[in-house]
Amino acid sequence: MIRTVVIWGVVLAVAAFALEFLKYGYVVRAFPAPVYVGIVATVFAACGAWLGWRLTARRQGGFERNDQAVTSLGLTPQEVRVLERLAAGQSNKEIARTMELSPNTVKTHLSNLFEKLEVSRRTQAIGKARELRLIP
Repeated sequence: MIRTVVIWGVVLAVAAFALEFLKYGYVVRAFPAPVYVGIVATVFAACGAWLGWRLTARRQGGFERNDQAVTSLGLTPQEVRVLERLAAGQSNKEIARTMELSPNTVKTHLSNLFEKLEVSRRTQAIGKARELRLIP
């Protein structure tokens, strides 16, 4: 952890020094304004692309459901499918339509899920399900 903090501290210090150098060059008219803007934009775009690559590289592996948690909570396959659609942001009516269920059945599944996950709201259910690796 300390190593990571030191590395990022050095990287940020170098970046701050580089920006100050470029600002000084801009102030003394060593660089025209478009060159200055282009250099800063290129640096920020490269940093953004690198950061995006780093963040998505961790998610390359496939999702593996925690089957032990599913069985210990006593979730049925139908409840897991409802939970997946809940996490996708679907409303009760949309879940009922896509799963070909009645809206009352969806409400029953959701109340069972809330009870089994020991939560009271949809967002809490999604958060706890992700924490337990029940859904991606």
